[in-house]
Amino acid sequence: MNNLKVILLIVISFLTIEKSNAQKMDVESSIEELLAKMTLFEKIGQMNQVNGRNPTDKLPEQIRSGEIGSMLNIGSPELVNSLQKNAREGSRLGIPLLIARDVIHGFKTMFPIPLGQAASFNPEMVELGARIAAKEASEKGIRWTFAPMMDISRDARWGRIAESFGEDTYLAEIMAVAMVKGFQGKDLSNPSSIAACAKHFVAYGAAEGGRDYNSTYVPERQLRNVYLPPFEKAIREANCATVMTSFNANNGIPASGNEFLLKNVLRKEWGFDGIVVSDWGSIKEMVQMGFCEDDKEAALKGVNGGVDVEMTSGTYLAYIETLIAEGKLQQKTIDDAVRNVLRLKFKLGLFDNPYTDIKAKSSIYSPEHLQAAKQAAEESFVLLKNKNNILPLSNKIKTVAIIGPMADAPHDQMGTWTFDGEKAMTQTPLQALRKQYGKEVKFIYEQGLAFSRDTLKVNFSKAIDAAKQADVVLLFVGEEAILSGEAHCLAEINLKGAQSELLEALSKTGKPMVTLVMAGRPLTIDKEIKLSDAVLYLWHPGTMGGPAVADILFGKSVPSGKLPVTFPKYVGQIPVYYNHDRVGRPAHKKETLIKDIPLEAKQSSLGASSYYLDAGFDALFDFGYGLSYTTFEYSNLVLSADSLSSSDVLTVTVDLKNTGKYQATEILQLYTADLAGSIARPIKELKDFKRINLKPGETQKVTFKLPMERLAFWNIDNKKIVEPGKFNLMVGGNSNEVVTKEFIVRQ
Repeated sequence: MNNLKVILLIVISFLTIEKSNAQKMDVESSIEELLAKMTLFEKIGQMNQVNGRNPTDKLPEQIRSGEIGSMLNIGSPELVNSLQKNAREGSRLGIPLLIARDVIHGFKTMFPIPLGQAASFNPEMVELGARIAAKEASEKGIRWTFAPMMDISRDARWGRIAESFGEDTYLAEIMAVAMVKGFQGKDLSNPSSIAACAKHFVAYGAAEGGRDYNSTYVPERQLRNVYLPPFEKAIREANCATVMTSFNANNGIPASGNEFLLKNVLRKEWGFDGIVVSDWGSIKEMVQMGFCEDDKEAALKGVNGGVDVEMTSGTYLAYIETLIAEGKLQQKTIDDAVRNVLRLKFKLGLFDNPYTDIKAKSSIYSPEHLQAAKQAAEESFVLLKNKNNILPLSNKIKTVAIIGPMADAPHDQMGTWTFDGEKAMTQTPLQALRKQYGKEVKFIYEQGLAFSRDTLKVNFSKAIDAAKQADVVLLFVGEEAILSGEAHCLAEINLKGAQSELLEALSKTGKPMVTLVMAGRPLTIDKEIKLSDAVLYLWHPGTMGGPAVADILFGKSVPSGKLPVTFPKYVGQIPVYYNHDRVGRPAHKKETLIKDIPLEAKQSSLGASSYYLDAGFDALFDFGYGLSYTTFEYSNLVLSADSLSSSDVLTVTVDLKNTGKYQATEILQLYTADLAGSIARPIKELKDFKRINLKPGETQKVTFKLPMERLAFWNIDNKKIVEPGKFNLMVGGNSNEVVTKEFIVRQ
């Protein structure tokens, strides 16, 4: 019977593969048949993407003529259907449009910003959030989103860190794959699926000075070890349909004209057969960079570089025909680009049905969607401090002062890249606390400051009076949504306006104070941490942030989030990240600090190690850090072998005990350290993680399976291999506090 089952499974698997291959052949055959009928102008049209935010009267005719292949920012499903009718029924060949939109962390139901989602270390929740976003967006005719952003981000000054999954390559890989799967679903042709876009290709997160649109200088080996893996995983494991080039030039070559990356790595090495789209206007911007003499040369280098679709800047439409006539562009290059565009349109089922069913029942803001957004927010919150276990709030507390500019800021709570979220549907902490706990607790609300950048202190006295009447103060501070995201980089990442002064004034009342921070990036809040009894980092939590905050504060839920990015103590420490390469003179934390230097000290190297005299040795908070209302104990770390081959799988077990009073989830993190390699290696690297929920007093033996191939890196010969040698394996609740064992990988 068992043999029969095995044979049956093999037959089913074979038939599934055969069916898939047949479908691919059908699509490719349809592409070639259509391509043979197209004029050069119609082909160029498929490579031309336009902004539909303010459509002109000429748009229908442009579509009917075949001048436009895709559009972004169309306002309504009715307009989408009208434009699709022009394309499908009014144009010569009936090629449907591809309608795109920035759906970054939700469509109407907004989830936490991606950096907040990464703090959950929960790829299942990330996938669910993207699936919900796809369902809601596709109801409006959107079938392509420009997400996820998988840039490795190690500079909190960079506004777009909010869109990232943080500083770690492995975490970004896992979250990128999850989000792509969520957007695209199991079948792209399903009307509720939308094509994902892996962006920004590549190294944009390393922009010089943390400034958008700036240059990067990342050598190929570091690209391959740090910045490229999330893209490769998204393409090879999740079949991500599209890739977007980044704004930066790396080592002098703009991403939108980088043949090595777009043709050699993306196409030849990874076998990518989807669309490569430029970022907004990035083809034309190669002229401003000095990489191209004029727009015509920009079109030439963009097409030859491997960019199939030009977003908004129109150089392809203006110059490709001339470049073909002059022999500078080959017809095959154009045909290959158009094949990629048509392939996605066929995969999305747009040739069969390009229209949106306007009368279908909507899932937008459904109870299931709102509950998922609430859970995602809860799991994203990171408890940074909890002096004397002030949280969760005791049932003895009868009066609570709610103060601060972010307590009731529905627009800002949704976070950056929120084009379609509605503040009227956003539930704020003030609203939720009053609604959920207002019968048992008296809430006194005083804003103190009108918004995060407000410098007027005229209402401080009201806030202080409210604090004096209360048993505990809940202070909501942070940054407005507009202060993070694209083109919102900061030289200083402290609390803006008079927020810090407000916090300091409230601390002098002597009342216990819980500081809750809504922000799109790590902030330098060392002083504010010290003045607070508890600190909860909320990121920008989205539509359901309020109910999530309320339940966390009163202990109905327990915080479990961990930091996906290191928090600097000072801006001058940036870039600061946990997995930096080893150096020849690491600091031992016993070195001289600036306060210890005597007057007229003789010139010396003061210990000759790598640290700042004034900032010291440590960041504010380490990668992976996050407290709970309970405590956890790690013990009995056991490895299945202390010597393995590069093809083996290491089984790791560790006992995790809940030593506190609350049932809670701990995120166990597994790190390895390659103690010697052909190149300098990171001090440690995240290789796995698990979310484990335990009751008070409960112990669980947690098992990890670590394939040795996960230790591979691009070595001194620029080859990806697992090098033999000694390794440390570490398991713990953050990147700094771990239990350790050593093992060897044999030659």
